[in-house]
Formats: sequence, C-alpha cells, structure tokens
Amino acid sequence: MKNKIALITGITGQDGSYLAELLLKKKYKVHGLIRKSSSFNTKRIDHLYIDPHNRTNFFLHYGDLTDSNSIYNLIHNIKPNEIYNLGAQSHVGVSFENPEYTAEVSGIGTLRVLEAMRFLKMKNVKFYQASTSELFGEKYNEKSFNEQSKFHPKSPYGVAKLYSYWITSVYREAYGLFACNGILFNHESPRRGETFVTRKITRFLTRRKLGSNEILYLGNLNAKRDWGHAKDYVEMQWRILQQKKSEDYVIATGATHTVREFIVAAGKLLNLKIYWSGKGLKERGYIHEDNRKKVIIKVDKKYFRPNEVDYLRGNPIKAQKKLNFKPKYSFLSLVKEMINEDLFLAQEELNKKR
Repeated sequence: MKNKIALITGITGQDGSYLAELLLKKKYKVHGLIRKSSSFNTKRIDHLYIDPHNRTNFFLHYGDLTDSNSIYNLIHNIKPNEIYNLGAQSHVGVSFENPEYTAEVSGIGTLRVLEAMRFLKMKNVKFYQASTSELFGEKYNEKSFNEQSKFHPKSPYGVAKLYSYWITSVYREAYGLFACNGILFNHESPRRGETFVTRKITRFLTRRKLGSNEILYLGNLNAKRDWGHAKDYVEMQWRILQQKKSEDYVIATGATHTVREFIVAAGKLLNLKIYWSGKGLKERGYIHEDNRKKVIIKVDKKYFRPNEVDYLRGNPIKAQKKLNFKPKYSFLSLVKEMINEDLFLAQEELNKKR
C-alpha cells in the first residue's frame, strides 16, 4: 500500500511531536506546519528531523494558521490523507491577555483549514480538530462531562475553541467532510510547556531537590483536573480518524486531582514531604529542613484567572467502547515520568553552572 500522508499543524507542540512519532512508526509520510521564527522552536521534534536531501518521511513547512494562502498552498501541494489541526494559542491564562490573537489562531485558524479542504473538494481527506475540556467550564449538576454535556466556556481560549468545535461540526454536516472533534481533557508529559502548571511544579521541585532556594508561586491550588498522558491521547487522535463514521469524542481518564494533590505526589517521588498551612491567598506549602519550617510554595493572586474553572472531569465511555481507549499511564506514572525527566534536566543545568 502507498504510504498515507498526514499534515499536522502545531507539530512543534507537545501533542504534535508525539503524534508525529506515532505516525512515522506507522509508516506515514508526515508533514508539519511551523511558524517562521528568528529563534529555533523545534526542540520537541529535532530528533525526528532528517535533511530532506536524504531519504525521509518527515517534512517541515513554514506557514501560519493566520494566513489562508499558506494553508491552502500546503494542502494543495502535499495532498494529505489526514489533517490533524493541533495548532493553537493554547495557554488559557495568556488568552485573557491576548484574546484577539487567540481567536485568530485557535478559532478562525480552524475555519481556514476547513475552507481549503472545501475549496479543493477534499471529501476523502479526514480532518481532526483538537478540541478541549475548556469548552465546558461550568459544572452545573454534572459529576463528569461527556459528548452531550452543555458547553459554557469561561475564557477567550475556551470561546475560540468552541467556535472551532462548531465550525467543524457545520462543515461535516453541510459539505460532507470527514471532520471530527477530539474533546481532550488535560494531558501532560515531560514535553509540556514550562508555563503550564504541572510542568512548573515538576521543574521547580526537581531544582529544589538539588539545592535551589527559589519559591514557587501558583494560583488556584483547589482546581481539580482530569490529567492523562499526552502519549495515550495522541493515539486516540489517530484512532478517531480510522473510524468509518466521523464523530466527536471525549478523551479523559475519568478521575480528578487538585493542583495541591499533584504537588504532593510529585514531592513524594523526590522524598520531599510537603506540608500546608493557611487558606486562600495566605496558603503556604513548606518542608522541614535543618530542623526548621521552610516555605517553598506561595499563592499569588496574579496567577488566578479572571474566570476560574474549578472542576473538569471527563466521561470517556464512548471512547472506551468505540476506540478501545485504555490508557497505559496512570496519574502516578505520569507524574513519575515528568519528575524523572526534569530531575535529569535539573542535574544537567547544575553541572553547567559548576
């Protein structure tokens, strides 16, 4: 059989890099869309890159989800069998500071891809839209969220993604495109960006273990999230496009943990027992060191969002039944992998300073 061709937007991100690895193992030809930058931003995929003058199934192309021409030309030239639209301004907190850019990339960017597919009459191409649990926002009386749950986004990012969700559905119904939404709940890994809370925690605690005296400042420690591993979730992205019928799926573990619980679990793996005192903005996390209490974590109101989402828990029953979704990683094994990788990184940084 001829190798399938896949196009991945957002290929330099956490999910994009893992998905590229997965598809290359499955003998796909993988094309990735990257933005031009004066500094290198391909760290997560550098290990996959081979000079195109040599034999390779991995190709990178400059373009941008804010530029219709670059998207159209790329899709027209490479003629993909599958398109994975993972590109986005994906930081919820940043979306409050840059709402217009977030809307352009995370919302209208999806429309630009779908319009290119429609104009090129690509009804045989399968399209995956990276949706998000931030669509839900408000718990109401639900213990968990599934494909029929009510949407109530509480951030510019969530609203932009809601537009992407519905425009994908509209193009599926109106033009007969094979277009699917994967409503993925929080998924982490050692490749998670360092501005996201889980990675901030593991980076900080591993540096602390090796002697750092810095303090970690965080926002809402009571926020509950349904955390899975990005490796498990990108496999489901692929499986969604292997189905005979285009549908939308919630991908989640079905379990929640608070940010505080994540900190405690990560600390335990490093033999750092973390205690807590105070409430709200006065809450502190501390350890016992040299026979005295030493504060290492503080709450800072600047890390609270204008609209807080306190609870996100997914119900993955549909994915379990139709996609055979069985996560390989537990919450603790996810945290352990992140700690192990960041401990290695912290040691490397320490060695460079010596």
